[in-house]
Amino acid sequence: MSKQKKDSKKANEKVSEQVTEEVRIGEGDSNPALMRTSSRILPSDKVSKILYGGDYNPEQFPEEIWEEDMKLLKEANVDVLTLNVFSWAALQPSEDEYNFDKLDKIMKMVKENGFKVCLATSTAAHPAWMARKHPDILRVDFNGMKRKFGSRHNSCPSSETYRKYSVLLAQHIAERYKDYDNIVAWHIANEYGGACYCENCENGFREWLKKRYKNIEAVNKAWNTSFWSHTFYDWEDIVAPNMLSEHFSENGTTFQGISLDYKRYMSERISECCKLEVDAVRKITPNIPITTNMMGTYKDLDYAKWAPILDFISWDNYPMYSDHYTTTSMAHDIMRGIGRGRPFALMEQTPSVTNWQPFNLAKRPGVLRLLSYQAVAHGADTVMYFQMRRSIGACEKYHGAIIEHAGTSNTRVFREASAIGAELKKLGDLTLGARSDAKVALYFDWENWWAIEFSAGPSVRLKYLDEVRKYYRALNRLMIPVDMIGTDADLSKYEVVIAPVLYMIKDDFDVKIRHFVKMGGKFVTTFFSGYVNETDLVTMGGYPGKIRDIMGIWAEEEDALPPEMTNSFTYNNRTYEANIICDIIHSEGAEVLATYHKDFYSGAPALTCNRFGNGKAFYVATSSTDDFYKAFLGEICKDHIIPEVASAADDIEACVRCGDKGRFIFLLNHGDREARFMMDIDCADALSGAVYRSGVVNVIEPKGVRILGRDIDFMRSIANNNKEEA
Repeated sequence: MSKQKKDSKKANEKVSEQVTEEVRIGEGDSNPALMRTSSRILPSDKVSKILYGGDYNPEQFPEEIWEEDMKLLKEANVDVLTLNVFSWAALQPSEDEYNFDKLDKIMKMVKENGFKVCLATSTAAHPAWMARKHPDILRVDFNGMKRKFGSRHNSCPSSETYRKYSVLLAQHIAERYKDYDNIVAWHIANEYGGACYCENCENGFREWLKKRYKNIEAVNKAWNTSFWSHTFYDWEDIVAPNMLSEHFSENGTTFQGISLDYKRYMSERISECCKLEVDAVRKITPNIPITTNMMGTYKDLDYAKWAPILDFISWDNYPMYSDHYTTTSMAHDIMRGIGRGRPFALMEQTPSVTNWQPFNLAKRPGVLRLLSYQAVAHGADTVMYFQMRRSIGACEKYHGAIIEHAGTSNTRVFREASAIGAELKKLGDLTLGARSDAKVALYFDWENWWAIEFSAGPSVRLKYLDEVRKYYRALNRLMIPVDMIGTDADLSKYEVVIAPVLYMIKDDFDVKIRHFVKMGGKFVTTFFSGYVNETDLVTMGGYPGKIRDIMGIWAEEEDALPPEMTNSFTYNNRTYEANIICDIIHSEGAEVLATYHKDFYSGAPALTCNRFGNGKAFYVATSSTDDFYKAFLGEICKDHIIPEVASAADDIEACVRCGDKGRFIFLLNHGDREARFMMDIDCADALSGAVYRSGVVNVIEPKGVRILGRDIDFMRSIANNNKEEA
């Protein structure tokens, strides 16, 4: 046996002992040395500008192509490369054998060419030999089918084999490359996902329940198992909820409490795998910040619970061609929100097309630049892509890249990417570490999302994400900055808090709301709110449960309208549609601001305002149209419109970032036509140097971007700065 194999075997045994220890999540696990002393997410001694680059997979190509890639990527003004994302099979060809020859060459080449590195642990897809020798690593899917080797997201999160070898690989990589001073971040695995329903996961679920509920009687109470003769007598009676047990469809479950707890458990179980790798590399390289790339509003993982594991948040942005631009804006703000307001990294976006959507529409000229700056406007301190060079085979060979299959800089996409890189060099560290100063918060919670869409009633049309987006879209159109928050947020920072469809009240969030309103805050919630506790048991005594006194109303019934039916109401002398759900409510002291127009509940309140302490609580009893939300929120949030912008056309998105170098207003024209705007201050654009005077109507080109600041001379100097920053 070779020395390398002997060392590997000893390390295997050591890691095997480590991964059997309890993994604790969300208890201050992030690295305090890196995390909380600065708003910057990456080391300031290594990073002095918005990093620009992305996924590079040279191992997929002959070595003679590599040097040409180095020249092209420099020409594209790229300065950071994400390496080693999917190389497990090459790095570990057998149980006790590791081969870093090719990665050594790549790391050396990249460093010699002056690129920074975001180094991945390569554990997102296990090698074939592992599946053959250790079948416990293979997932069982929602239908109860055990997977074979293939695809990715293919590892059972409870598998001791996966936990052992993923940590071991991460340790080997960290130890081997710890002295490379161009590594700016660790990239753990890749886009975690893939729930499992195998026996190991089922046993793990039982252990998780023991810690949560302590005894089987508490489980029966929490899940209301007296219904349908479901009483559990022993922990072994409990099985994973899927198509073999409680489910009749993905969201259709006969016992919401069971399915909800399994969602919580599985999100936590997968996050444990991430934390094991985080801990492993942190011990070896304590001063290199660590992340894993998230996926925005990915439903299956409660990213808010993952955030404390990491040093900073990063995510991959792939909007559908038909998405409204605010869909992406809200996802950016959610990612910033789970990171407690600190900047985040845009880890991936496509330079041109995706390969997996039904219609892979090419990004029109200017859209790549627009979406890149949209990310920066909402808090990104990196602009990165998948991928640098297009693969030649398998499912991502038609996914866009800076370097196309032609292998030349003479393409539209390359030219656009290069121009963006040049602009980011000019900007330097202008916005690094800059934050939002929003006074309006919008509540978003994964567990609430799961519970609403597991609910048997009131309507299949009720989609949590859609309802939250309606409020977000209105705030965005009104140019009102917003923070996306969860139950752990400090509400005292805000003057308005909006919680659409607050179906589940948990973590004493009602106590926070009560204090917030009493102290003078404005609180908004909606139909189907306050119904259940954290285990999906109804709060007795009438809806909206624990917040009934705050809202000053009682919701007696709800009317779930099919698509062909609507109601209506009048607010501020204008009539708006009521759709999806109409709560039939009674005022218990709240002022009635609008009433329904028809049906048996004609005249019942549709919109109320309750004075509670020094504040106000608004109840929106129905779902409505964009025009209503804009009118309603424009009234109650009118003091929080970005003051520097006097007016702007509907297609213009306005954002603010505040940092060491000033307060910057981003204007982004998402429309296909020129749009007009007027500033209320004299200011200048950091990108062009153009000066804009207060009270003068200006024009922004289609897909155009402005980054405006009050210090005209300073902003113009940024625009004229041709010095390339490292």
